[in-house]
Amino acid sequence: MKILLPDTTDLSALKIGESDTAVVYDPSVAIPAEHRDAEVLVAWRNTADNLADAARHLGDLKLVQTLAAGPDAVLAAGFSPDVVVTSGRSLHDETVAEHTLALVLALVRRLDLMRDAQRDAVWDEEFLEAQRDPATEHLYTLAGAHVCIWGFGSIARTLAPMFELLGAQVTGVASSAGTRFGYEVVDDAGLHAHLAGVDVLISLLPATPQTEKAFGAPLLDAMKPGAVFVNVGRGATVDEQALVDALTSGRLRAAALDVMQQEPLPADSPLWSTPNLLLTPHAAGNRPRGAAALIARNLEALRAGGPLENVVDRT
Repeated sequence: MKILLPDTTDLSALKIGESDTAVVYDPSVAIPAEHRDAEVLVAWRNTADNLADAARHLGDLKLVQTLAAGPDAVLAAGFSPDVVVTSGRSLHDETVAEHTLALVLALVRRLDLMRDAQRDAVWDEEFLEAQRDPATEHLYTLAGAHVCIWGFGSIARTLAPMFELLGAQVTGVASSAGTRFGYEVVDDAGLHAHLAGVDVLISLLPATPQTEKAFGAPLLDAMKPGAVFVNVGRGATVDEQALVDALTSGRLRAAALDVMQQEPLPADSPLWSTPNLLLTPHAAGNRPRGAAALIARNLEALRAGGPLENVVDRT
């Protein structure tokens, strides 16, 4: 098999079959004509034009292995239904969980306000008073807080115990209610009522037609006073104007976005200057761990005609 490997991540550890050929390609430009006979395309940080071109011209393609946890960019490219798409689920569990924890702690402890005070050379007595005031001290700690993770998959399985260690109660939201990984999970229909008791809402939602702007004014209005919101899923899932309005009015205490509707974020975006908002440049994952091993397993399964890992349901 001819396997196309992106030059945007180190896959030198990948072991391929004796009859396989690995070709490193640039995912920012069209696949060269001499490599359009490839049977496997590994995708990471590909442009939309590159993927669309690959979908049109790679006629022998059998598998697209994206290294992203969410396959939305690959699915949008229009690959033939005969092409199997597999995701990078599990490759970003630790890195995304770590970044999410950092964002939540930054918001709860209000490191953004202390950063601003440092910039202005101010010893922030108002902050210190609020932190020790019995009426508001609970806002500055995860001990006793209710953390809800929306999109309770493999990343949530890694993330949830981190919050428990800090004394938080953890619940989840998924397509069906029940128990996952030992945590109570409500379904999407139950989220609105569930938010009344949530102190920290974390979104790990993928980008689908059903999740577009899922976090908007109705859910913002349902959140309890003093709650914070963190999005490390996909930017398309947030109504950014509704978020700006809630932060500006003080309806929402604070928020952090690692993903936005448009990336890179334009210089004239109101998000840059929205109060109580922390932004990071889609940095939560950014480096798939264990990618070579996952690719190797799926290549072997493809040769043997066996089941592949992380197959994306395209029905």
